[in-house]
Amino acid sequence: MAITDWPELERPREKLLAQGASTLSDAELLAIFLRTGIKGASAVDLARDLLNRFDGLRPLLESSQEEFCEAPGLGPAKYAQLQAVLEMSRRHLMASLQRGELMESPQAVRDYLVVQMRHHQQEVFACLFLDNKHRVIRFEPMFYGTIDAASVYPREVVKRALSLNAAAVILSHNHPSGVAEPSVADKQITKRLVDALQLVDIRVLDHMIVGDPDVISFAEQGLL
Repeated sequence: MAITDWPELERPREKLLAQGASTLSDAELLAIFLRTGIKGASAVDLARDLLNRFDGLRPLLESSQEEFCEAPGLGPAKYAQLQAVLEMSRRHLMASLQRGELMESPQAVRDYLVVQMRHHQQEVFACLFLDNKHRVIRFEPMFYGTIDAASVYPREVVKRALSLNAAAVILSHNHPSGVAEPSVADKQITKRLVDALQLVDIRVLDHMIVGDPDVISFAEQGLL
């Protein structure tokens, strides 16, 4: 049966408009994104098949272009559309952060860092550079690979912070293993960065490690 033959409030698009997006299942949300099904399968049927194929919504959203385009009903145009949706989501979160002081919205910081960093397959070290009112100036990934004293250069972080006229910094990096617990190397490089930035009167407000699903805050753990 085609979706147009379903009762109106069971159709994903009409259900979203009437009840809100949060009431929809993953398959229903994906069906709206797909818009159409394939021969013998409605958009909802196709969405369910794709969720089974990728083992959930998140692996689908984080799949490579090659993996994505190999699936029935998908292709380069849908992949480009999906990347645009994801980037709009990231920019929306950044705009939310830029509207006010970060210290008033720690959950917004966590949400933003998760979206930016959780999907990376290698470790990425990044900085949120802030002004003197703790508003976001810029988010920048700075180093890639294993995060240790040899691969993160405090001088480069200091140089970038000064060039942006930052008054404070939130450090962050991801753990691709999914375990967010800070390592000895994480603690060592954090201390080196805090000491280096203090010399130019720039505060390190936090260092957040993005795991899966947890985010560990050095400030909350008493490690700063």
